[in-house]
Formats: sequence, C-alpha cells, structure tokens
Amino acid sequence: MKAYVIAADTVHDAAMMSEYGKVVAATLVPFEGKFLVRGGKCSVLEGEWQPRTVILEFPDRAAAEGWYRSADYQKIIGLRLNSASGNLAIIDGI
Repeated sequence: MKAYVIAADTVHDAAMMSEYGKVVAATLVPFEGKFLVRGGKCSVLEGEWQPRTVILEFPDRAAAEGWYRSADYQKIIGLRLNSASGNLAIIDGI
C-alpha cells in the first residue's frame, strides 16, 4: 500500500528553503519517493491552510519512514526546520 508524506509549512526564510529544495530530491531516490505536489498555487476553499504544501508518494510506509530517518535526509532536515514551521505526517494510502 502506498504511503504519503504531507508537509504544510509557513516559510520564514525563503533563501534557506531554496537551499533545502535543491538537495531534498536526491534523498528520495533510494526510497522510490516522488513529489506529487511541491508548493504550487493553493486556493483555500474551507477553513485555514498553511501557504506551502508538499505531498510525497512512496511505495509503502516502510519506504517513507526509511527516507525520513535516513542519514542523507537527516543531514539536510535542519534546512527545513530552520526555514519553516508547520506540520509533517506520513499517511497510508488506500
């Protein structure tokens, strides 16, 4: 069953987030992860929403968790954590 990593962030440091954006894709490759949504235009129809949303797809939960815990991702996670605030979750698909 596929698994999805969903991030909803408010970016506080665009330059640092840009640096993160340049290196994060390479960390997905060993886990067969791919971007489905990467911060595109968002029209809020109900409620409140963080302005930047990212959705990653992985073959399964083990791959998603493996990516998040991987040494390569842990090397760069500080760029995201120090440039934005928000939420990140892994959600099982159907």
